[in-house]
Amino acid sequence: MGGNAIKQADEKGTHKEQFRNIEIACEAILKLIKDGYKVVITHGNGPQSGNLMVQQDAAANIVPPMPMDVVGAMTQGQIGYMIQQTLQNMLKKEKIDIPVATIITQVVVSKDDPDFEDPSKPVGNFFSETEAKKIASENDYVIDPKPGKDHIDKKMKGHVIKKVKPTGDKPYRRVVPSPDPVRPSEAVAIKKLVDNKVIVIASGGGGVPVVEDKNGVLMGIDGVIDKDKAGERLAESIKADFFLILTDVDVAYLNFGKSEQKAVNTMTVAEAKNYLKDGHFLAGSMGPKVLACIRFIEEAKGKKAIITSLNNTVNALKGKAGTTIVP
Repeated sequence: MGGNAIKQADEKGTHKEQFRNIEIACEAILKLIKDGYKVVITHGNGPQSGNLMVQQDAAANIVPPMPMDVVGAMTQGQIGYMIQQTLQNMLKKEKIDIPVATIITQVVVSKDDPDFEDPSKPVGNFFSETEAKKIASENDYVIDPKPGKDHIDKKMKGHVIKKVKPTGDKPYRRVVPSPDPVRPSEAVAIKKLVDNKVIVIASGGGGVPVVEDKNGVLMGIDGVIDKDKAGERLAESIKADFFLILTDVDVAYLNFGKSEQKAVNTMTVAEAKNYLKDGHFLAGSMGPKVLACIRFIEEAKGKKAIITSLNNTVNALKGKAGTTIVP
């Protein structure tokens, strides 16, 4: 469930708007539950984290702002609560006695992930060059560092500002690492809940990225994990049979946006890899979703992975809608 589906682009993002959007999403999930599926839900949190960071910036002289790992945990709790309550009320109305629980999930990443050497994920507000230099000076940030080990401590803390647009009054923005997820730290607890027929909401927003020392001690970092890749790691850890990515399009397309655009109903892992190589699925949109599906089939040995819209959830599982990736 995408964060943009919960707080849509043309909305202010009030709690009433977000509850309404979540209710629409949960109606599709309820159909799966009524059909007998054990469901684990994950979600995005990009708009919610962005709004919270804006609130923190505005009140920084009054209340100390929290780092990004804490912001991620806060929005996991926020959205998890909203989904949890909505589903609980729906289940009660249907007289279905299944508990629902939200797990604030930490996701372990490698401290040697290459993205730490060249942070790539823009977050928060845009700045002018003057504003960027002022923020860098006041907060010990570095501006436009070269890729590599230089300033690695600042890069791992997300203390980097980059020029992300070639022109404009405010071309600078803070960037943080987007490391590849290794595993959800709470995997054992989540699996036990699922095995005991609990509907679990976990790994929201890709989870809170943490690194682990040799003694197993965890430390949060300022970063953002791709929610689709983290969702796959979650599915892998609970040995899921099916992996559904629900987005704002019904199917994946070849030559998307062009006159020769063509919907893909089914593709093998080999075909998906070739389509990625040929540039059909872009890094900022469908690419991570297809990569996560490939990983689920290859590494988790899942039966099938599906990309579709919320409205087509049930039909997609029946093979009547969406894009299905198979071995």
